[in-house]
Amino acid sequence: MAGGLMPRAGRGGTGRVRRAPRRAMSEINVTPFVDVMLVLLIVFMVAAPMLTVGVPLELPKTAASALPAEQEAPLTVSLTADGAVMIQDTEVPMAELVTKLRAIADQRTSDKVFLRADGAIPYNTVMEVMGALNAGGFANIGLVTDAGGPTLTGQ
Repeated sequence: MAGGLMPRAGRGGTGRVRRAPRRAMSEINVTPFVDVMLVLLIVFMVAAPMLTVGVPLELPKTAASALPAEQEAPLTVSLTADGAVMIQDTEVPMAELVTKLRAIADQRTSDKVFLRADGAIPYNTVMEVMGALNAGGFANIGLVTDAGGPTLTGQ
């Protein structure tokens, strides 16, 4: 007798095992989701640099170079609303600024300086003083502002 081909009782004699009807899958298939996200990520990474547009400006020119690391307490240079230049508390004529700064730079080990300028001073004047600071031996210039001013949202 053939042992494997015997009909089983109660199954209609076909020898096949019936499966239960398929139920709905209750798990989320994450693989297609991840594939789509990776494709979108690549598309945005390629497209994002092309979307940035520069604002056309005529920036003032200066002889400033790159800023090095900080070493000692900084010097403070201030521009008042009437255009006067102050080194610490001493007023210095604009024509003598570079020579005074070179003399101060020779006595200091740090090239750190804080520049404080009144908000009414034109940008070009501030950049001229920054160029003078750089020419005087101070390449590490920090701009000082007051906290709590208006934000970009106008608040």
